[in-house]
Amino acid sequence: MGLFGAGVLAVMVLGCLATLPYTLGKSRAEPEQVGLSLRRYEAGNFDHALLPPFWAAHKLDERQRLDAAHAKDGISPKYLMGTDRFGRDLFIRCLTGGGISLGIGLAAAAIAVFIGTIYGTTAAYLGGRVDATMMRIVDVLFGLPYILLVVLLAVATDGFLQRAGRDLSPALGQLINVVTLLVAIGGVSWLTMARVIRGQVLSLKQQPFMEASRAIGAPLRRQFVHHLLPNLMGPIIVYATLTVPAAILSESFLSFLGIGVKEPLPSWGNLAADGLNELNIVRVRWWLLLWPCLFIAVTLVAMNFLGERLREAFDPKWRTRA
Repeated sequence: MGLFGAGVLAVMVLGCLATLPYTLGKSRAEPEQVGLSLRRYEAGNFDHALLPPFWAAHKLDERQRLDAAHAKDGISPKYLMGTDRFGRDLFIRCLTGGGISLGIGLAAAAIAVFIGTIYGTTAAYLGGRVDATMMRIVDVLFGLPYILLVVLLAVATDGFLQRAGRDLSPALGQLINVVTLLVAIGGVSWLTMARVIRGQVLSLKQQPFMEASRAIGAPLRRQFVHHLLPNLMGPIIVYATLTVPAAILSESFLSFLGIGVKEPLPSWGNLAADGLNELNIVRVRWWLLLWPCLFIAVTLVAMNFLGERLREAFDPKWRTRA
């Protein structure tokens, strides 16, 4: 299952991240786009729109307007995953949203691993009152609802962007929003990593090779780089693998609530939110909800399979129990 998860994850990462230069690039202006030069993830085809925009309605004749309003499931040989209400290709938007969600998850996990490793190592190596004080800070932060902290930071950023909206370009505003989101998620996800690394360093400090390193007067940087860090790579890799799906899930949850990645920039979370709005008693456009949720579920399951396999590979105690 670990190899299966690694294979699925490799396909997902290559499919989403490697295609970002294409999906974020400019699309060709077509007649149905009324001459607009949009990026591929936001370019729509009015012939396949489920709800044509009012500013484009005069460009369609009566037959096209009725076909667009009553398009069967928005699915055609050209759009195998269907289209949304504006005729945008859901496959392209899922690829773009996957690249953004995976990018935020990987970057947030990297931030959490870096902070947690440095913090836990410092607390364990200094020991005494410094260790006690630093770990009490971790205990206090553990008592706070971390998702609330992320929400508050995201709301504060939204308020700032709204006040400075006239002075900022839309692209810069989207970039600030995404960077704030990944920093917020990574900034509150390092607590478990800090505790794990602290416990590992406390155990390694008592080993003979560390005592010999201190006895010959090796500087702290050399002790950390050449002796501690190689022995910490196992726990770091394992918990980093388990932190990435948690970060992706947090981003998707926040985007689903409307305080994460904002339209028109897609992510799996806001695509699922848009799909949920299309489930009604008049017409059920199920594909708008199915595909984003399926991508999220497959990615999270694959990452958890890979994390469990890495834990078995790097943790001898876990392998012995198994």
